[in-house]
Amino acid sequence: MGFEKIKKLSVSILAVSLIFTAGRINASELRLGMAEKQQYIGNKIYNVLHPSSDSKPYKFEAPEGWTLENLTLGNVSVERLKAEKPKTARVIIQFHGGGYVNGLSEGHRLLGADQGMLIGASEVYYVHYRLAPKNVYPAALEDAAAVYRELLSSGVKPENIIFVGDSAGGNLALELSLYLKEQKLSQPAALVLISPWGTFEQTAPSRIKNSERDLVLGIKGFPLYQEVQVRKPSYAGDMKLDDPKLSPVYADLRGLPPMLIQIGGYELFVDDGISLLQRALSDDIEATLTVYPGMPHDFPLLLPELYESELSLKEFSDFINRYLK
Repeated sequence: MGFEKIKKLSVSILAVSLIFTAGRINASELRLGMAEKQQYIGNKIYNVLHPSSDSKPYKFEAPEGWTLENLTLGNVSVERLKAEKPKTARVIIQFHGGGYVNGLSEGHRLLGADQGMLIGASEVYYVHYRLAPKNVYPAALEDAAAVYRELLSSGVKPENIIFVGDSAGGNLALELSLYLKEQKLSQPAALVLISPWGTFEQTAPSRIKNSERDLVLGIKGFPLYQEVQVRKPSYAGDMKLDDPKLSPVYADLRGLPPMLIQIGGYELFVDDGISLLQRALSDDIEATLTVYPGMPHDFPLLLPELYESELSLKEFSDFINRYLK
């Protein structure tokens, strides 16, 4: 590995004991040992899947100083969280996860709001792209591209835009960036991929090794278990699973913007994140991979109260401040 490539690569393996100031808003910074953490996560996910009769579902409300409204951009429904007194011109476009079959959740709204406030963004856009199985590839990509084109047409500068995606949304954010390269359109300033679905194939070693340790995607009762672990993903349609348009671990990433990849050490997609990092390194783009020990799939979204989620948001903020004014 050449020195110049090493300089462009930042790999962080964060131990639970690592201490630095976390910046998550309205979170408790719950810090647990490994055994306690696994028990807590298991109980939390169980309660989510089996809510009690008196439990009240969380309802997102726009933070003070922000407004939330519904819009249509490029014939695609979006939600815009807008700062009344923005600190910067930064704009987040969030592509939600859910295996391409589930829609935007209240947790995604909260995560986007926290990210927007932390980096002083002016706007956060939540994209309601079309879902499978009714809409297969390239429906979601077409919707994502339409929203991005519309924002550029409205005067938003690409150097102020950040693509954020979790799970399938991470797949979509990366595939959109690849599409923009193919179409010779301007790239956003940065990509942030949380537990990205890097390949639709189900043969990576971590899909087997972490099949029981991932207390989210590895649970047979979890809504996306069948979609990710058992059957052919609905969004793939008739396409081959190793097609780079579905599985960006096989794509040419040259020319893409700086990329932050965050994954849990116990999740099914560990190898997806590692493969994306290796591809980024070989294609000479700047990338940071962080593995959070003992954490399951999509932990910043599903477990915002945990200390590791605090750390992931602090890392997100530091990463954006490194590459955007």
